[in-house]
Amino acid sequence: MKTAKPPESHLPVPSPASLERERRVLLDLGNDLTRVREKSDLITLFSNRLKNLYYFTHALVTLIDYTDSTYSALLYDIDRSPIRLHPGYRQLFRSRFPLSEPFIQRALAAQEPLSFILEDVKDQPQSPAYLRVNYEGGIRELLMTKLSNAEKPIGFIHLYSDKVGSFTPEFRSIMNGIAPQLSSAVVNILKNEAILEKEKEKSFLLDFSSDIARVRTKAELQTAISRVLDQTLHTKLAMVQLIEADGIHLAPFLYDRTLFEKSPAQFEALVAEPITVEEHYTAQVLASRDGLLFSVAEEARSGNAFARLWQTTGFRNMYSLPLRAGNQNIGTIWLLADRLSQLMLKGICAQISVAIANIRANEQLLAYKKQLESENSYLKEQISDLYNFSEIIGSGPAMQEVYRLVSLVANSPTTVLILGETGTGKELIARALHQASPRKDQLMVKVNCAALPAHLIESELFGHERGAFTGAIERRIGKFELAHGSTLFLDEIGELPLELQSKLLRVLQERELERLGGKGPIKVDVRLIAATNRHLEEEVRAGRFRADLYFRLNVFPLTLPPLRERPEDLEPLLHFFVGKYSKQTGRPIRKIAPKVLQQLRSYAWPGNVRELEHLVERSVLLAADGLLQEVYLPRSSPDQGPPALPLHRSLKEVERGYIIEVLQRCGGKISGAGGAAEILDLPGNTLHSKMKKLGITKADYFTAR
Repeated sequence: MKTAKPPESHLPVPSPASLERERRVLLDLGNDLTRVREKSDLITLFSNRLKNLYYFTHALVTLIDYTDSTYSALLYDIDRSPIRLHPGYRQLFRSRFPLSEPFIQRALAAQEPLSFILEDVKDQPQSPAYLRVNYEGGIRELLMTKLSNAEKPIGFIHLYSDKVGSFTPEFRSIMNGIAPQLSSAVVNILKNEAILEKEKEKSFLLDFSSDIARVRTKAELQTAISRVLDQTLHTKLAMVQLIEADGIHLAPFLYDRTLFEKSPAQFEALVAEPITVEEHYTAQVLASRDGLLFSVAEEARSGNAFARLWQTTGFRNMYSLPLRAGNQNIGTIWLLADRLSQLMLKGICAQISVAIANIRANEQLLAYKKQLESENSYLKEQISDLYNFSEIIGSGPAMQEVYRLVSLVANSPTTVLILGETGTGKELIARALHQASPRKDQLMVKVNCAALPAHLIESELFGHERGAFTGAIERRIGKFELAHGSTLFLDEIGELPLELQSKLLRVLQERELERLGGKGPIKVDVRLIAATNRHLEEEVRAGRFRADLYFRLNVFPLTLPPLRERPEDLEPLLHFFVGKYSKQTGRPIRKIAPKVLQQLRSYAWPGNVRELEHLVERSVLLAADGLLQEVYLPRSSPDQGPPALPLHRSLKEVERGYIIEVLQRCGGKISGAGGAAEILDLPGNTLHSKMKKLGITKADYFTAR
C-alpha cells in the first residue's frame, strides 16, 4: 500500500535559470568526484551537493565482491537520517548479501536507475534484510543506480527517502548522468586504497625483516614471529615443519601450543605423528609455487583430521606455504588467519625461510667450531710441511738469486710481484714468502684471477651484502677480509679485468675496502703477493693493464727462471719427483736409466717444472720392474711453432751458441753415453775439434754450475 502519490505534478516548471544552476552544480559535482581519493570525502561531498537539489534522507554505496558473489556496504552517510536510531542498522554495514537474490538481480539487469517502494518489496521472497530494516526505521522509498567500470558492474549507489515520490523522473535522469563520474570516483578510491594497503604491507615487511635480521636462535625467531603476526596481522603461527637430513621426513621446528589449548591431546597426537614429503597435504604445499589456502570449515567437512583441530581456534582459513632457501624446499609453514594478502604471505615466508636457514647455519657453525679448533693446529702444521723451501728444488745461480731475494723481503709487509712463465713454481715461492714472514701463523689466502668469471671477481675479492645483486641471498665475506692479518696471493693478476684494477689499486693505497652493496669502508691489514706469466709492461703499453696499478705492484719484482735456463737442476728435480710419485702410487723405482737424464736435457720444457712433474708421474706409472727406462716426452711442444731464426747472427755464431747450449744441457759431458757428441750425432774427436775452432772453453758451458 502506497503512502503517498508521486509529487511530480506538484513541482513547478523549472525556469531556465534554475536549470542552468543545476547543470553548474552537477558539473562541479562531477569535477569534484574525479579528484576524490578518500571514502569519507566522497560520500559527504556527493550527499551534501545532491541534497541542495533534491530531497532524500541518506545515501549508501555498496560494492560487489565477485570472489564469493556477494555485495556489501563500502561507505555511507546516515548522520542526519532517522535510520541511525534503528538498533539493527549498523549491523547491516558488516553483512554480506548474495548477488543471487531476485531483488538485486533486477537492479543488475536495469540500464538506468530504479526506484522501489519498500512496502511493496520488503516481504518478497529472498528480499535482502536491509529493505525491512529501512522500512522499520521510517524509510519508504529506495533509488538504486548501478555503478560500472568498463561496462562491468562494480556496485550500487542507494538513495533512501522517508517519502514516496521523492525520486522523480528528473532525479533519476540526473542520477543516470552522474553514475559514470561516481563509478570513476569509486574505482579511484579502491585503487588508492590498494596502493596504500600495498605500501602498508611493504612497511610491515620491512619492519618484520628488521626484526628477523636480528634473530640468531629458534626461541628468538618464535618470539619475533608471534609478536609481529599476532599483534599486527591477527594471524597465528600454527606450525613450521622442516625437512630432515634424509630428505624424506619432516620434523616440527616451531609451533604455538597455546593456540590448540582446547584440544591438547589431539594436538600432541598430531605433532607426534611422523610426516613425510609424500603426505597428501604436505606434497601439495611443497609442489605449489605460492602456497595453498584451505577453508577450515570445508576441510573439516571433508574429514581432514588437521582441520578439526584448526576449527577449535576460531579462524576461517589455514594458509600453508613452502619454505625455500634458493630453489630448495626446506620445509612448510602453516598460518591461521581470516584473510591475508598474497604479498604478505610471500614476504613473511621469504623472511622466515632466510631466518631458518641462518639459524641452521649458525647451529652447524657452533657444532663445527670445536672440531675446527682441534684441527686448526694440525692443518697449520700440514701446510707448513707442504709449502716451504724444502719443496723448491734448485741449487744453481738463478735459483740462489731467488732464495736471496725471498730472504730479503719475507719479513717486510712489502708487496711482491712474482714473474715467470707458467709452471715455474710461482705459488711455491709465494707460500715460502708467507711461511718466512711474521704472518706465518695465519693461513695464506689465494685467489686465481683467471679461474673466476669476470662478474664474480669483485664479489670474490671484496665481498657483498645480501641483496646487493640478483642471487645475493646472503652476506659474503671477500678474500681481502679473510686475509686480514695474513697474506693474500693473487695468482694470474694479469687476467684481472680493467674495471676491477682501479678498485684493487684503491684497496692497496687506502688499506680499506667496501663490500658490494655495503654502506661504509672496512679497514684491512693484508700483505699482497701477486703473480703473473704475462709481460705487464707490454700489457700496460697495450692498454690492458693500468700503469698506476703496475707501479704499485712492482715494488719488489721477483722473476723465476724457466727450467730450460736451469739444466743443472734437472737431475735433482727428477729424483725428487720420482721419489714423490713412487711413494704416492705404490710403485717403487729402484733405478733410473742413464738415458732418462739425457732425454730431459735435450727437451725445451715449454711447461717448465710443472710439465716435468706431470711427465715423471706418468713415467713412474708406466715403469716396469722398478726401472725408470725413459720419460715419455711429447714429440712436439704444444703451441710451439718453429724456432725463430736469429737473422742478425752469422752461421758461425749460431753453431757456436747451439753447441754451448747442448753442452750445458749435458752437464759439460762431451763424449760417451748421454754426452753432447751423441746428441749432435758427431764423433767425440770431431766435436772437440769444432769446439777448439769456435773458441768454446769450459768457462762457456760451466758458467751455470
